[in-house]
Amino acid sequence: MQPISSYDVIVTGVGSMGSSACYFLAQRNYKVLGLEQFDIPHELGSYGGQSRIIRRAYFESPDYVPLLNRAYDNWLQLENQTGSKLYFKTGLLYHGNPDHPLIKGSKLAAALYNIHLNGLSIEESVKKFPQFKLPAGFTSFLEPDAGFITPERAILTYIEAAIKKGAAIRTKEKVIGWKKENGNIKVVTVKNTYSCKKLIITAGAWTGKIIPHLENSLHVTRQIIAWMKPGKEESFMLQNFPCWMLAPEEKGGVYYGFPILPADRFNGPVGLKVAHHYPGLVTDPDTVSRAITKNDEEEIRAILKKYLPIANGEILGLKTCLYTNTSDENFMIDHLPGYDGGIIIACGFSGHGFKFVSVVGEILADLAIEGKTKLPIEFLRLSRFA
Repeated sequence: MQPISSYDVIVTGVGSMGSSACYFLAQRNYKVLGLEQFDIPHELGSYGGQSRIIRRAYFESPDYVPLLNRAYDNWLQLENQTGSKLYFKTGLLYHGNPDHPLIKGSKLAAALYNIHLNGLSIEESVKKFPQFKLPAGFTSFLEPDAGFITPERAILTYIEAAIKKGAAIRTKEKVIGWKKENGNIKVVTVKNTYSCKKLIITAGAWTGKIIPHLENSLHVTRQIIAWMKPGKEESFMLQNFPCWMLAPEEKGGVYYGFPILPADRFNGPVGLKVAHHYPGLVTDPDTVSRAITKNDEEEIRAILKKYLPIANGEILGLKTCLYTNTSDENFMIDHLPGYDGGIIIACGFSGHGFKFVSVVGEILADLAIEGKTKLPIEFLRLSRFA
């Protein structure tokens, strides 16, 4: 039997939050091991798909804005340290009825935190962004400092930087069990057994399988992302078109999309990316159907036909991803009760978490090493469900 390898901190799940946590721990000169059941990166979880919106006017809750401010700073710092371009400032166009949570919540966050928004009359919106067909009564505005992050590139950048600073990363090594033992935590994988002082669990859709008593608090859903071939493609290219979010009158949630990203600078697929931010069908991450159905296609097309008809062309790509939803759609970031601060979790990012990767990794390192963080996460603690 191989001797048990010992670490200061083990991170299980080296995707979005896990890759960042490994980096921040290694940066502080702690002995860290990252364990990932798949390759890095991969398309089986929540972060795949080329691009993720980043914005400050946070309609979900203004409580997130201080964390977003730190996230923006940390993304810039990572770019400066590594020379990798990860954040692309395109602006973010908002469309919806004035009383919709997307519109009301974004304006509230902007007012509370002095976030600049450019208001647009319907006439101005139609003139500046004629790609959209908006009904009477809609309001529009632009958040100029918003844009997108490239998720796969961001994760690889964090991992590369973490390894340079001494982190050990193991791929295709699934965690099958863990327990507190003799003051340490023993972590068992399909290949080996390890020991650590602190364990960070950032397992995304698999969190409920690693922490069974959280399984009923987290609901994994199947989501669809589409890439379209629009008419007048040039008007949708990166230099000509912003990211956007639109609250439809007839469906729950928010539809969103990105400009067409040039293939010589970005990973595929090619085309205009469109998706629906709303929980889909509840599923199991190990058995989720990744086959695309006619209904999947029609759900995307129905909204495009009404609000973005010029984009309703040939489908160039359709993919599935996973949301891990909490009951209030806010994240869970905390110490797991009953383990004397030895287990730290970050989960339940409910489809709006990736923009926070650069700050969540810092928070997780704080919680593991210091037992606390100066960053404002009280509203994300587990105690809110007590």
